[in-house]
Parts: sequence; structure tokens; C-alpha cells
Amino acid sequence: MVHQLFIDDRFDRDAAITPQIYRILRERIIKNNLPPGTKLSEPELARQYEVSRQPIRETFIKLAEEGLIIVRPQRKTLVTKIDFKTVMQSRFVREAVEADIVALLAEAGDGDVVRELRAQLQNQRKVARSSRFDFINEDLKFHRTLAEAAGKEIAWKFIESLNSQMDRVRFLSLGQFPVDQLVEEHTRVVDHIEQQEVPEAVAAMRTHLQRLIGDLPQIVREHEDFFDRFDPDLIDT
Repeated sequence: MVHQLFIDDRFDRDAAITPQIYRILRERIIKNNLPPGTKLSEPELARQYEVSRQPIRETFIKLAEEGLIIVRPQRKTLVTKIDFKTVMQSRFVREAVEADIVALLAEAGDGDVVRELRAQLQNQRKVARSSRFDFINEDLKFHRTLAEAAGKEIAWKFIESLNSQMDRVRFLSLGQFPVDQLVEEHTRVVDHIEQQEVPEAVAAMRTHLQRLIGDLPQIVREHEDFFDRFDPDLIDT
């Protein structure tokens, strides 16, 4: 059976259609509303959205490039399993880039940036008590703000393009998400930026981003059907 979309998956017909459909389907795959093995039908999606098949086809191409679906012409299009090797390598790249980003910010010690980050920390604490899904959005906003403040917007967009598989893991781990601890880790990063403590800021960011490594074996054990090619030897890479 083809997985049906939720009724609130609507879009603005006065805006470009393809980016909206891409955003909706990508978000649903990342949030695991469309789990691995889900069949996606181009004609059915076109009917549901009341659009031609062209924007659906273009969306499939983009999702396939991210490794989120596999398109088999004349057969079926399926949501892929989470590629463990891709998760580890994207985490490696992200850690390297974000460590340099916080180093730049700590060197600058910009008070306006610190005030914006402090405000975000306050909001993170509020959201952490009400919605873990909303916290993930706040977490992404925090990291994006760091990149933009360092003038590395293009680098952040590159990171985002690599994060698809890792973000799927993050949503799988919501039940064991140490939200309060993550907020404290963010706080330590901001503290070191404010005090212009470069090595400490870098170390705090690396510790924060390496948290995924420790949680991965348990996440895989609890959701084996979601993963492809799990290799414990890659944990240290």
C-alpha cells in the first residue's frame, strides 16, 4: 500500500510547487513518518496534491540525490534505510566545520552575537519542557545562527545537505534525548565564545557533536529495521 499523506500537508499554490512538495516529503522521511521501505507513487502523489507529475518527479530526483529514496523506473520508489556509514561521515564533516566556526566566533567575541545566542538558550529551555520536536528545530536554529554569525552560510548549507541521514537518527532517538544536557552543552559553547576562550569553545562544540556516537549502538538495537550496513568499527571514525 502507498503511504498516505497527512491532511495538514498543504502548500501555497501561489508559490513554487516543487520546493514545497520536496520540503514536505523530506521532512516526513527525516521524522520517520515515512519509514524505510515505504512505497512512494508518483501518480498517486500527483493526484493527492492535485498537481502534474513533473514536480513530483523533480522532488524524487532531489530526494534520491540525498539518499532518502531509491527510484526504480517502471518499478517502484522506496524510502531507503538509514546508511550508517553516511551518518558517521556526515557527523565527522560537521564536527570539523563547526569547530572552526566557534573558533572564529570566540576570536571575535561579538557581544551582539552572544546576546542573540543567550536569547535562543532561554527559548530552548522553555521548548525543552514542552516539545522535543520543537527542540530539534531550536537546536538547528542555534547551529545555523553560529554559522551565519561567522559568515559561513554556504558552509552551513553544505552541512545541511549532508545531515539527512543523521537527522533521521536524531528523530529516532527522541525518547532518550537528553534535552537538558544538550542545552547545557550549548550554554558552555556560548560561555566560551563570550569569554573569547578559543580552545575551550572548540572542545565544547566537539564534545556536543560527538554525543551521537555514544547513543548510536542503543539506537540501532532499538530500531534495527531502520538501518542498513551497521558497522560498529565505524563508531570511532
